[in-house]
Amino acid sequence: MTGAAILDIARDGIGTFLKVSAPLMLVALAVGLIVSLVQALTQVQEQTLVYVPKIVAVFGAMLLFLPFMADALASYMGRIALRIASGG
Repeated sequence: MTGAAILDIARDGIGTFLKVSAPLMLVALAVGLIVSLVQALTQVQEQTLVYVPKIVAVFGAMLLFLPFMADALASYMGRIALRIASGG
């Protein structure tokens, strides 16, 4: 296996990782921003208030995006298995 092939596999893995994790991270970012704005407007400075809405939103997004995430991971695994079967 050459260095270029290893870099290609690593690049594909990083791209798949970003594709799978981006929806959840964006949902967490948006919910955190909205809760922070509400806290700033109402002057409620409770630090633990951010966690419950963020966890609920991320779990909801996970249920919503799970088919997309599973498809992306399965296609990556298929590409890796094809490389293994073909000998590199």
